[in-house]
Amino acid sequence: MNLVLHPVLPDANLMVGRRFHAALSKGDWAAIRDLLTDDATWTLPGDNLVSGHVSGADAVVERARLIASYGVHFALRNILVSKENVALSLHNTAARGDLILDEHLATVCTLRDGRISAIETYLSDVDGMNAFFQ
Repeated sequence: MNLVLHPVLPDANLMVGRRFHAALSKGDWAAIRDLLTDDATWTLPGDNLVSGHVSGADAVVERARLIASYGVHFALRNILVSKENVALSLHNTAARGDLILDEHLATVCTLRDGRISAIETYLSDVDGMNAFFQ
């Protein structure tokens, strides 16, 4: 007898991922703020204007606003869910003068009580990000 397992997706986590991407794509900063815990953090690799660690929901929103201000297009590839968290697989692109941003990334969101308490971003091209966000 073959046993077929049907995974149960944490629908609430999936919805947080969808809402976060939609708000980021539209520049809906209030919607992003509503998704965050007050003590939310965001860590990005690299050595540029958007790199490092920020703490507090307002700082996380300001970082999202700064990244978007460079004309970044946040193309969603996949939303990945675990039992407790969510990750977005993105392909970010932008152009600024002769500078081109073309990176693949995973934005991993730690959830607490249905809201994002921490974001950690993993990049395919840290050097390219450093050059673009100088």
